[in-house]
Amino acid sequence: MEIVPQLIVNSIIAGAIYSMVALGFNLIYGTAKFFDLGYGVLTAIGGYAVFYFSSTLGFNIYISIILGVLVAGFVGYLIEKIVYKKLRARKASSMVFMVAALGVMTTLQAIIAILFSSQFQVFPATINTQTFQIFGGVITGVQLIALTLSIVIMFVLVLTLRFTKFGKAIKAVSDDAEVAKMVGINTDGIISKVFFIGSCIAGLAGVLVGFDTGIEPIMGFSLLLKGVIASIIGGVGNIYGGVLGSFLLGFIENFGIWKISGEWKDAISFSVLIVFLLFRPNGILGKKQ
Repeated sequence: MEIVPQLIVNSIIAGAIYSMVALGFNLIYGTAKFFDLGYGVLTAIGGYAVFYFSSTLGFNIYISIILGVLVAGFVGYLIEKIVYKKLRARKASSMVFMVAALGVMTTLQAIIAILFSSQFQVFPATINTQTFQIFGGVITGVQLIALTLSIVIMFVLVLTLRFTKFGKAIKAVSDDAEVAKMVGINTDGIISKVFFIGSCIAGLAGVLVGFDTGIEPIMGFSLLLKGVIASIIGGVGNIYGGVLGSFLLGFIENFGIWKISGEWKDAISFSVLIVFLLFRPNGILGKKQ
């Protein structure tokens, strides 16, 4: 097996997973206007929900996936209602939101570890055991599904935001929540629905990672960091930018460790982040503030 074709495939796979996290993160950030550090743990919630439904309750794996994604969405919705909505009502600062989100992440990770232990877990069943050759590189069925879904989710979000009444309401809230409220838009309701949708996307990303490699309580933190870095590279709040940044980050990471240890992957990611923060803080497709 040639190393370069496999590195290309690995880069595309990583970009697909990062893009799902970045898409949900960007959707929430663009509407709620704060960095939701608790977003990453929803990937773990999705993964562990599928593990619980399929392993403990014995549900069909496909039913478990649907339920797992919905559980992640519902948890994200509840967090927004219980925590973030009240902070918005009190006109809390961005720093207060970030600290609250950090507390949400820490608490939910601890709950997952208590319920399922902190040990690495694998799903009792899989959805596709096939492998495919693409120009000399090997990709699994699960990875191909992840790539397909990342593209589908991007186009669905774009079409929703551009052509539906709900999407236009999201853009109005994103542009100016106070003005949107004055013209009769239920801003709190829109933000809550956005959190549900974004959390479902995070849950789906966690489920796919679970099928590909396995799950653990802290898995969401790493995925969140990569999603945030990808969002900053492409342009925070920009859907196309999130996808572009995700695949670019995937290629930089995988080709960056070509001749060195894989342990340097995170260091490479943060080096790229620092470069963009210094020289292009708005990202490739981001608008100047």
